[in-house]
Amino acid sequence: MNEYLTVLRRFRDFSGRSRRREYWIFVLVNWVISFVLGFVDRQLGLDFGVEGLQIGILGGIFYLIFFVPSLAVDIRRLHDIGRSGWWYLIIFIPLAGAIWLLVLNVTDSEPVTNQWGPNPKGAAPVQSGAWG
Repeated sequence: MNEYLTVLRRFRDFSGRSRRREYWIFVLVNWVISFVLGFVDRQLGLDFGVEGLQIGILGGIFYLIFFVPSLAVDIRRLHDIGRSGWWYLIIFIPLAGAIWLLVLNVTDSEPVTNQWGPNPKGAAPVQSGAWG
């Protein structure tokens, strides 16, 4: 749960790096909250009643509030694997973009310091030169 709160505290931070654990706990908790809010919306009759649109008033407010923190953690996750945040725009390619972004988000961190900061997992291994 600490990872979830870390993401919320860093909601404006589009620089730096975020570990896979931090990203996926945030995604999982948001998915559970969305499911619960969707259920409450349907039970209270607050859904929009559009066929195929499974969002209601409470879910819509939740998505609006958590859009920026979600985007920020996604971009930091891309930084963690050594990619620019602009790679997030790949999501606009239908189906293939979402799949590729998923692949990027499950990729392990770069073990060394990159241009967005040190490895958030801790001490980076020492890189040896050509002679050992």
